[in-house]
Amino acid sequence: MKQRNYTPAIVILSIAINTIIAIMYFMPKNNDFGHLDLTFLPFLNAVMNSFTFVFLIAALVSIIKYKNIQLHRRYIFAAFCTTAVFLISYLVYHGMAPSTSYGGEGILRPIYYFILLSHILLSAVIVPFALITTARGLNMQVDRHKKIARWTMPMWLYVSATGVIVYLMISPYY
Repeated sequence: MKQRNYTPAIVILSIAINTIIAIMYFMPKNNDFGHLDLTFLPFLNAVMNSFTFVFLIAALVSIIKYKNIQLHRRYIFAAFCTTAVFLISYLVYHGMAPSTSYGGEGILRPIYYFILLSHILLSAVIVPFALITTARGLNMQVDRHKKIARWTMPMWLYVSATGVIVYLMISPYY
């Protein structure tokens, strides 16, 4: 099997995605959607994160329990698709809407910020990890794929799950 070099694409995508998100954080927001009602996008983001989580679990089961590489690939592809929809939706919403402040008090406040901070940090890290893991899988570098997937899968599951948790915790304050 011919080995493809995905490294340039991985580097470019990883830098571009994380840079765009960082730039959007500092851009001024006007909350002017014109005639568009984009207030549903945070909910859509949570739904996409939920689907990603389910697809990743299905990918794990398909490869660990059933040893079905084709099904595993399909579920990973589905997880990438829902992640891509999430990313587009996230960029559209956060490119236009001001940040929402968390209004919770007491013990929930530090819990929320811990989850949010860990989610943000790991979401930046997961981009190259997911791409490298996928490239190794596509090139059938099974041992190298498994070695990094042991880190990638739990991280991606955590990011998708905490995305939903962050939404559920902040949604009353939108």
